This record gives sequence, structure tokens and C-alpha cells, in this order.
Amino acid sequence: MDAVEKIAKILRTDKDFIRKIEARLSFVTGKKGIMEKIIAENDARILDRLSILGVLRSSDAKEVYDALISKIESDDNKFFEVFKRPNCSKQKDCERVLEIAKKIAKTNHGFFLKKEKAQEFLNNVPPQKVMSYLGYRSVEEMLKKEDLFEVFSALRFIEGNEWLNNVFFKQYETLKPTDFEEREMAVKALSEKWNTVAEGFVRKKWHNISHLKELGVVFVIPISLGISGELLRMLGLVFHYLHEIPFYSDMFKKISEIPETFSLNFVSLLRGDVLDRHMPESEKSLWLVVQRYLAKDDENEWRLFVPHINPEALHWLKAQEDLIKVGLTLNHFGKELEFWHDLDWVGDFFKDEIGNDVLVSFDLVDAVMSLVMQKDMIKYLYHHQEALWNKIFIEYFSREELEKFSKEYLLQGYFEI
Repeated sequence: MDAVEKIAKILRTDKDFIRKIEARLSFVTGKKGIMEKIIAENDARILDRLSILGVLRSSDAKEVYDALISKIESDDNKFFEVFKRPNCSKQKDCERVLEIAKKIAKTNHGFFLKKEKAQEFLNNVPPQKVMSYLGYRSVEEMLKKEDLFEVFSALRFIEGNEWLNNVFFKQYETLKPTDFEEREMAVKALSEKWNTVAEGFVRKKWHNISHLKELGVVFVIPISLGISGELLRMLGLVFHYLHEIPFYSDMFKKISEIPETFSLNFVSLLRGDVLDRHMPESEKSLWLVVQRYLAKDDENEWRLFVPHINPEALHWLKAQEDLIKVGLTLNHFGKELEFWHDLDWVGDFFKDEIGNDVLVSFDLVDAVMSLVMQKDMIKYLYHHQEALWNKIFIEYFSREELEKFSKEYLLQGYFEI
């Protein structure tokens, strides 16, 4: 199997797509043999990491997968000790972890919705379930005693999607650039008083971390799921949001330059809109910009199989680099964590017990998510596959160009090279 066929098989796409990318981008950049370079690097990284794990290249998929999961558990235990054995059910322990994460990520400021405007939206459409849970009769009374960001965070897990999307968020269609301001991001562990009401949300999502792009807030609900890899995943998600929020803040600034279309574009960004029509073929190489993990909803979604870049995978790449920095900064176990360096796009096929090819992802995020969902026998692959599409683009251009193209063409949904 040649490099083009191998990449196409991993990405579950048509090898003609990959051949067309190779021909066109080689012509544009003058770079030759990029697909062969990617596969050679992929194979070398896998051999190196398997030797560290003490696993043979001829091993079956389960042995390789189990070794990666054991490595995640080991690294998670190291984080647990370095962070002084935090209890994820306690607000203070969560805050300690968040404080270090914020220092490592070094992403502090952004262009966010003014607090007064957020208060106005709450006054216009009072969140009845949140007020009832806290025991308030009016928004004014609630905001005198409660933290605005905590209340906005609680909307996500108390009020329900139908009310949020069809009632509350409708107000966002009236927003203007003047409703935004430059300020510091907020990274917070919510009060433990929310734990009881948030439990259903956490069990459904299988994580206790979320964010508010429009307000520049990353929040953690102090609830422990009591599962392996929990701390490592919490840190990974926090780092991911610490990079995702500045990315969208830059987009908010960009769209603010044209006030007439600001609210329309702002709502589109929050929804995570993706181009939903096939584009006509041309001599050029057509790429989509996909700002969500579409495979979460449908692993056979057509846009996964056409050339595209994914800013989500870029945020995760930065998050994984931050995790390694934590190890280097605290207790010097960065060498162990460097095992995961630049593996987000790496993966290959290994035989299962009956001789079928099974794709195994070496991506840290896929491994952590698979560990957390182990009881449900769910194995994750899509972070790796999306990172591989990004890797192809990066090899022809650069990581900086990937970020630049992501921002430039996010709203349009596609570009041609």
C-alpha cells in the first residue's frame, strides 16, 4: 500500500481526493513527496512509542490500545500527586488546578460581551429554573448576591437547550460591536451549591467542564465522576478552552469591523455553523473549514471525507503542548509526558483477534476519552483523524498558515488553493 492509499484508508476517504491534493499543493508550493514523508514520520513515531511501552509492532490492536490506556493512567496518577491529590468535588481543589492551568496557557485577555449587557439579557428573559433553584423572586435580587458568571454558567445545565436556543439566545441577534469590550478571561470553579442540580448534566456529558465563548469564561463544576483519567481530561479540556476562547475572541473582533452583519456572524460563530452544501469541482484544491467535531454526531457525515481543516484540532494540539509544559514546570515529569508530543495526528492499523484491521489512535485526547468511556466500550478516533487533515495542510504550508486560514475562511466555510 503506497502512502496516498494509507492516508486515504486512515481518513476513510477516496484516494483520488488525496492524489488531487498532492498534485495541486505540490504544484503550488513546489514541495514533493509530502504524503510519503507523513507516513514515514507516522511509522517512525509509532515504532518509537511502542518501544517505550515495551510493545512489539506485530502486537494486536488490543495489546497496543491497552498499553496506551495504561500510559494514560500512569500519567494521570503523576498529575494527581503533583497537584497534591485534589478532590474534584471540592471548589478549592479545582481552583488550585485552574490557577496553574491559567499560568501555563498564558492566554489572558479577549473581546467579550460586556457584563452590563449580560445582566440586561437576564432582566429581559429571567431564567426561572435558576432563580427557583437559588430561591430568588427577581433577577435584580439574584444579581445583588450571586456572581454573574456563575449564573450564566448555570443557564447551560439548568434551563435546558430548548429555552436557551429558542428564547434566551434569540436576544443575541440584537448585539452590536459596542456591546463588547476588552477584558481578562475568567477561569473559575463554581460554588459547590450547584453540584446537586448539575449532576445530571455532568453524567450526560461525561465531563464537568464547559465554557462561555461570548463572556470569556471557562468553568468547572466541582463534581467527581470517580473514573480513571479524570484529572488529566479535566486539565486537557481546560487548556483546550483556554485556547479556543481567544481564537473566537479574535473572530469577534474581526466581524466587529462590519457592524451591519455583526450579530448575524456572531450567532453563526456561537452555533458552530459549517458549510452544508457540496461545492463545484475546479482545477484548484477545495478545502472546507470545519469548526466542530462532526463525527461526535455522525461518524459518516460527508464533510469528514472531503479535504478540510479543523481549528478544534488546533486548539487540542496547543492543549497537549500545555500538558507537557505542566510536567516540565511541576515536579519535572515532562520527559514522561513528552511521550505524547506531536502524536495527535499519529495512528495505524493493527490486527484484532480474528485478523481484521483495526485503526488505533495514538492521540492523547482520544486515549483519555476512550479510558473515561471504557465501561461503555467506546473507543475514540476522530481527534486523530481531524488532526491528520490539519497535518497534511501544515506540511505544505505551516501551522501559522493553518490558523490564519481557519480564521480567514471560517464564516465562508471553504477556500481554494
